[in-house]
Amino acid sequence: MTKAYFRQMFYFQLFFWIALFLFGTIRSYSEYENENFITLTIYHFCHWIFQILGANIIYFILIRYFLDRKKYIEFSAYLLLCLYIISVINRIFIVYLAEPLFINQPKDSLTSIFTDIGYLLLHYTFPVVSGAFIFISVMFFIRYRNEKESSVQLQKEKAELELQALKSQLHPHFLFNTLNNIYALSLSHSEKTSQSISQLSDILDYILYQGQKKWVPVSDELNIIDNYIALESLRYTHERLKINKQTVFNSYNTIPPLLYLTLVENAFKHGAGMNTDQTIIQINIETHTAHSFFSIENTYTDHQDKDPKNGIGLKNIRKQLEHYYHEQFTFQVSQKNNIFKVEITTPSHYD
Repeated sequence: MTKAYFRQMFYFQLFFWIALFLFGTIRSYSEYENENFITLTIYHFCHWIFQILGANIIYFILIRYFLDRKKYIEFSAYLLLCLYIISVINRIFIVYLAEPLFINQPKDSLTSIFTDIGYLLLHYTFPVVSGAFIFISVMFFIRYRNEKESSVQLQKEKAELELQALKSQLHPHFLFNTLNNIYALSLSHSEKTSQSISQLSDILDYILYQGQKKWVPVSDELNIIDNYIALESLRYTHERLKINKQTVFNSYNTIPPLLYLTLVENAFKHGAGMNTDQTIIQINIETHTAHSFFSIENTYTDHQDKDPKNGIGLKNIRKQLEHYYHEQFTFQVSQKNNIFKVEITTPSHYD
């Protein structure tokens, strides 16, 4: 337990027990005359000391070490023993230390103090139990609140870690494909090698810096997609690859970084990358004040070994959408007439 916890607990108990003492004192003042009130306040103070002691022993020792660990028999036995011992010590304290200071009367014998169970229960155990009950009830409420807040925080941290893990799965895969493209160009001594390196540099800069942000403008994502398409297009002739892209910008919207780029990457991987015939990729982006819409479709052949629906990229995209938007999004995947299509609709801004 941290120092902050002990500090918080100290101030809480200081406030709680002083408030409880004042409440009992004010109630006694309204019921008794001045002389009786002073005597009752002294008794109340003596009981109050042992209420504090008993409540803390019951909660921090008996409940924490026995009840929380489901040791119900041990808890019940130690609770009864604890209440008896505290009641006896409380009575000895009052009879032999407190009462001689303000009254002059014969003291009860130690034998009577230890054996008069009925008197102990009524005048000593009951005050301890009543004070401890209020204290423990408040402590359980605080404990429940703290555990709930901790649970929410842990879930949030877990979600953030999972999201970072998802992104780390995407980046190496993307870089591997892109570096292969540049390597192929360098072997043929293509004049487009330097251009490809420049475009890759922009993509890396986006992944390393913009990719760590929670939100990026849709326009920034599309600029990187253009670079990616340019890089991938270097590998294919016009007969092998045809790309159509339509954009309609009516609002300055934001999305999580790499959301659209991952889908474009998948279209190339499962389309042109596995198709020996011509592959057609169609990309549509629309932004409105209420939402952003993105769709991408690619042709594929029947003889492809893997179902693109089972790709790791699509699973990661869904998880990221759930993380960022919870239920406020649509994510549709369709596969018909050798056309694979993904559609995403997200709020224009969400936080």
